Amino acid sequence: MVSIIIVNYNTFEITCNCIESILLYTKEVPYEVIVVDNASPKDDPDAFLVRFPSIRLIKSTVNGGFAKGNNLGIEAAQGSHILLLNSDTLLKEDSISKAYAHYIALPKVGALTVRLIYPDGRLQHTGRKFRSISRELLDLARPLLKLLPYKQRAQLMMNQYFRADFDTYTDWVSGAFMLFSQELLQLLPEPKLDERFFMYGEDHLWCYQFHKLGYDSYFYAGTEVIHIHAASTHPEQQLKILKKTIALELDIMAYRKGKGIYYALFYLIFAGKENLRYYIKVLLKKYLNIQLR
Repeated sequence: MVSIIIVNYNTFEITCNCIESILLYTKEVPYEVIVVDNASPKDDPDAFLVRFPSIRLIKSTVNGGFAKGNNLGIEAAQGSHILLLNSDTLLKEDSISKAYAHYIALPKVGALTVRLIYPDGRLQHTGRKFRSISRELLDLARPLLKLLPYKQRAQLMMNQYFRADFDTYTDWVSGAFMLFSQELLQLLPEPKLDERFFMYGEDHLWCYQFHKLGYDSYFYAGTEVIHIHAASTHPEQQLKILKKTIALELDIMAYRKGKGIYYALFYLIFAGKENLRYYIKVLLKKYLNIQLR
């Protein structure tokens, strides 16, 4: 059985839409839906049970963040496998059964994700590699990467270099749709998901911890799920997101490598590259009306 855990925080209708899509499409695998309400001040969590009597509801007394909310759901889970599913996702087909069938057929896999798209069909980059000095330098030399065959380039770099068009092992995957086994979870020190990050960066951290146990993550291209994930286009908000992203990546690098010479060199290259790209995009948009992603 798959225990599907959805953390809700002031997203009642969006979460309901997610649950409805699960009930509509999931047919080939036994499952339970566990909704964890993270002390939403605007939602009445009991309303979930009125609309969906078959789900299990956990009402947290505090908003402990994404990791803590999911751990509350995991504590109550009865399935052999856990699926962390963002409240702003929508199934288009029986993606959960497909992902589960693929997962159990793989040898020694950590976390598995699927192809995620925006509502307008644009691809989200959900298969990633751990950052390193060498990959940051290669990213700066993008024209040279074009000399490599697509599949080799994609597997070397993942992220925006990968069109999510084939199955592959990777370093880490998105927590918006993250499937893993209870057996793997039991190998962690606690055993539970690391709660050191309140929100964002947890999926990266968890996959690295699975990786240290000898279990690599996996991207499965055989099904796709809509992930609304509305991103701000306002420059000031984008800058805030960038700063938060850089800070999280540096925290994870410090966790992986410590704060020695490697960390210092990575900091200079990574933070410098990301900030430079941001300001180039802002200038191009402002003066040439060019929108870059």
